[in-house]
Amino acid sequence: MKPSQWGYWCECWTEDPAGEWQPALLASFDAYSAPQADRWVAVTLRTISPALDADASDEAWEWLYEGRIETRRALLRTEACTVSVTHAGTRITWTIRPVIFLPLAHRQATELPSCAQNFKPHQH
Repeated sequence: MKPSQWGYWCECWTEDPAGEWQPALLASFDAYSAPQADRWVAVTLRTISPALDADASDEAWEWLYEGRIETRRALLRTEACTVSVTHAGTRITWTIRPVIFLPLAHRQATELPSCAQNFKPHQH
C-alpha cells in the first residue's frame, strides 16, 4: 500500500452573489504539487477569458500576471487560496486547499464477505 501523500484539493464553484440560487460545484482536481495546483486555475482562466465580460477578463489577467505569484507562495506555505472572478452576475471561484491524500485499500488478494453475495441490484 502506498503511504499518504501531501497534495492540494482544487475545486471550481459558481455562485450567485445575490443569493438567488445555490452554489454549484463545476469541477475538482487533485494536484500533487503547488505548481500543478495553480496551473489548473491558470489554464482554466486562460481558456475562459475570451468569453468573459471586460471586468471579469481584467480580474482574470490580473491574477495571471500578478496574483499567481502570491498564490504559489501561499501554497508553498501550505495555506489555502481562492481565486475569483465575477462575470454577468455569476461569481466563479477556484479554491486550492492543502490536503493529505490517503491511500485506498484494495481487495486484490482479499475475498469479499459472504453477505456481499446477498446484494441484488434492482432491474429497471
